[in-house]
Amino acid sequence: MFTYHRTVHYHETDKMGITHHSNYIKWMEEARIFLLDSIGLSFRKMEDDGIMSPVVGINIEYKHPTTYSDLIEIDIAIAKYTGVQIIFDYTIRDTTTNTIAATATSKHCFVKDGRICVLTRSASEYDSLIKKVLQGQLPSDE
Repeated sequence: MFTYHRTVHYHETDKMGITHHSNYIKWMEEARIFLLDSIGLSFRKMEDDGIMSPVVGINIEYKHPTTYSDLIEIDIAIAKYTGVQIIFDYTIRDTTTNTIAATATSKHCFVKDGRICVLTRSASEYDSLIKKVLQGQLPSDE
């Protein structure tokens, strides 16, 4: 599990001072990129190698609102990986009140040259990194 920290910005809130629901999905993307960078799987390098990872599904449950200047943390983990798709779990917590603001999952596939690809065959180094994380081995553990 990885934890990403950020602060709610004023422009992310609505007229009532509550964080607009669409921002949670943006924060999930920030956390996902943070996790991938942390394990040595740069989103930029993947795209430079021609591998995209589009979102194919999102499920989010809003539990408690956040507001401007709240400090939040997003716990993110790889829930499932098949080589063709990857699913992430998120818990978004308002650290100001220690309240869970939302829980979510996002499902992604891997695409290369406009077609679904299997990382095991198309990018074995990426496949290996993800499998090591799932086994509890971080790249820095080597």
